[in-house]
Amino acid sequence: MESSCPAVAIIGSGISGLAAAQQLYRQGIRNLRILEATGRTGGRIWSQEYGKGLVEIGAHWIHGPSTKNPVFQLSSQYDLLDPGSMSEENQLVEFDSPLIFSVTYSSSGKKINCETVSDVGKMYSSWLHKSKAFTHGGCGPHNSVGSFLKQEISGSYHDWDREQVDLKMSLLNAFLKTECCISGTHSMDDVALGPFGEYTTLPGLDCTFPRGYESLVNQIKLSLPNDIVLLNKPVRTVNWKGSFQGQDSRIYPVKLECENGETFLADHVIVTVPLGFLKECADRFVCPTLPYNKLEAIQNMGFGTNNKIFLEFEKPFWEPECYVIQLVWEGESPLVKSQINLQQDWIKKLSCLFVLQPPAQIGHVLCGFIAGNESEFMETLSKEEIHSTMTNLLRRFTGNPNLPPPINILCTHWHSKPYTHGSYSYVAVGSSGRDIDILAQPLPEKGDPSKPLQVLFAGEATHRNFYSTTHGALLSGWREAERLINHYSGLRSVGNWSKL
Repeated sequence: MESSCPAVAIIGSGISGLAAAQQLYRQGIRNLRILEATGRTGGRIWSQEYGKGLVEIGAHWIHGPSTKNPVFQLSSQYDLLDPGSMSEENQLVEFDSPLIFSVTYSSSGKKINCETVSDVGKMYSSWLHKSKAFTHGGCGPHNSVGSFLKQEISGSYHDWDREQVDLKMSLLNAFLKTECCISGTHSMDDVALGPFGEYTTLPGLDCTFPRGYESLVNQIKLSLPNDIVLLNKPVRTVNWKGSFQGQDSRIYPVKLECENGETFLADHVIVTVPLGFLKECADRFVCPTLPYNKLEAIQNMGFGTNNKIFLEFEKPFWEPECYVIQLVWEGESPLVKSQINLQQDWIKKLSCLFVLQPPAQIGHVLCGFIAGNESEFMETLSKEEIHSTMTNLLRRFTGNPNLPPPINILCTHWHSKPYTHGSYSYVAVGSSGRDIDILAQPLPEKGDPSKPLQVLFAGEATHRNFYSTTHGALLSGWREAERLINHYSGLRSVGNWSKL
């Protein structure tokens, strides 16, 4: 690193780390290194060849593609989206309702009336909307979204047509499973009710990248010199509050030790690792150890697993106008907690399958989502076991025992990734938005006489309103870059530093 300007190291080359580097580089801070633990950039953005085209192993959609979404704005500037996604009509859509399913199958192999599905969906959506009204009080710290929804169901089902009760309960249970995938949790009983409304949903109909989500990552990387990103450099320890002498005779407060023994000195480090990694390693990853309030915030917050199962078929068994298939297990109810045998029942957590578009470019591919303990258990199974289970599942639900099996299958394994340990964050019961703010605060803390801004934190889990999203991750990277830029602008203005 050059000695003529502050040395900034960034841990992780996901979108938050790359975004921070891009902003710093543009503002003249060129003494940069991004240390990436794996052999690829992008983090939880990962596009991979499959079928006839690309599928998203990680982030799938731009959620809320409109003027307030920086990922959408950046993607538009780079010309990465199709015209339909960028249309004004698409940007104005207010999407505050459950998924609209093209077809709903029951476990007895029958199609469920779409009007019934729509009625239950509207009822569920109204309760979910009510659950977001506790931001300013009205519930305790241990109340959950799941318990609130069950309370609403308990107070309503007595008015239903008796012949419809069992079916509607099964449908509601399926909606809750889908909600687990959206929130990245095992159960909505784990999601805190009070902070739930702090999550901000942006307008716009969710869209995808024709050339893969990684096309955005690649565009950001093009604005940086090739030697800034160092792959296969997992950092073992972040040493701070130190006095480490560099080869340039300068004294640096931060030293990063990699697992292979390499060391890097810096004035500042921006830590962008996933919350799942911090949950596993925070107590030994940073030395001196993180303050108690930050360690507590890390443990309080939720970080779950949401995996995908991709299925390619030689020919589609669904109609051309079908976009989302819902699967409903008869006999299930959100008001009855059943004993789960993961070996036998893991597949019951999968509640819907998306038809990937457009088939002319990608082939006939379905993408199923599965969250929680069942998702993590799936990672222990062989490809052959999952293929067999999915074939039997689809034959059962479509009522066609001769349905041809998939010709290709691909499953994600986010829980098993050693530097990720899951998919994305949520505000867990016993936690609050304040924990997100605590995690985002740099070290040393205010009032500490040590050199400021030695360790900064970015990533989706550090954004109070957009956690779990790529736009939250992007904004957090910009936020920490701006923090450093403002710091050095202030020093330059009083004549303490003039080499930027």
